[in-house]
Amino acid sequence: MIYFDNAATTGHKPQSVLGAVNYALKNLCANPGRSGHSLSQKAAMTVFEVRQKTSDFFGSNGVETVVFTPNCTASINYVLKGVLSAGDHIVISDLEHNAVMRPLKTMNIDFTIANVSLTDDEETLRNFKKATKPNTKMIFCTAASNVLGKILPIKKIGEFCKQKGILFGLDAAQGAGVIPINMKDMKVDYLCIAAHKGLYCPMGLGILIARGPIKRTIIEGGTGTDSVQFIQPDTLPEMLESGTVNLPAIASVNAGIDFVRKHWNCILKHENNLTKKLYNTLQGSNVIFYTNPNNDGYAPVLSFNVEGFSSEEIADFLSKKGFALRSGLHCAPTAHKKIGTLKQGTVRFSPSVFNTPYEVDLLAQQIKKLKKY
Repeated sequence: MIYFDNAATTGHKPQSVLGAVNYALKNLCANPGRSGHSLSQKAAMTVFEVRQKTSDFFGSNGVETVVFTPNCTASINYVLKGVLSAGDHIVISDLEHNAVMRPLKTMNIDFTIANVSLTDDEETLRNFKKATKPNTKMIFCTAASNVLGKILPIKKIGEFCKQKGILFGLDAAQGAGVIPINMKDMKVDYLCIAAHKGLYCPMGLGILIARGPIKRTIIEGGTGTDSVQFIQPDTLPEMLESGTVNLPAIASVNAGIDFVRKHWNCILKHENNLTKKLYNTLQGSNVIFYTNPNNDGYAPVLSFNVEGFSSEEIADFLSKKGFALRSGLHCAPTAHKKIGTLKQGTVRFSPSVFNTPYEVDLLAQQIKKLKKY
């Protein structure tokens, strides 16, 4: 099957990542930070080295800021529920994933949704500024939409937050490893990462890089430190890392970052060229696109529908022809409300660096065969 569902998880992993996981399973068998013997120390050193490389790659300020979580959704929950308190106000975008929307709906928090322009970043910035209030504690937004691929003006939003003394959190599920993100330069306080996407790691690992303060925890338990106390440690990363971490996946982060660094100049360019190719090939047909990837400011995510078909019918047809694409709302209903697809959803095309132009041609040929008679 030809895999074009990389916005959900990268389907093909670099050999170096697979090798790192295999090595960890065979040679890093001990629980890091839980024992004093040499095997445990070796595992702990691996975790430390990954923290260091991750901090350096994303422009943070030390290993203690890097926290390993079960997934990006957990990272986002740790930020929203660990930082915000009753009476605080937060600004989010109208492109947010349910990983942001659902936690906020359970909290006694006032939030305002800022409209993202798909063509004018200055308008987007103005909308974020207008949405703030005197009690705004944080702006939290996606780095790039998982439905439309739109990249938000991260640096400008971060600079505004810095000027106003507002904390800035970023959902980088679709951005980390694909677009340049430097927390210091962009004034990002909290970066939430899905390692199984742009870093090509296995599923079951999220990363939270917290340069800003975390006031409270969601989960408490064993950390391997200060065990005589029944109170959770109040320093990172132990504060947010209760229980055993996913060592094989963590060990693969080094290889994932090395792969991204090695191919940094071609990953985004290649993937965007594939989205442009699909768009340009199908222009003038009965395919409906909701963004134009030929414009600047887009990550390699392209949503579409075919006239006369539901998004589920399209994806099912393509699956039977040997192509993996996702249909539906992609857990981001506010983005679909924005483009008028809340009822039918969209089919999402999201290539990776491992896909080829020939594969895109084959996909386009099959999409053209979808016609109502």
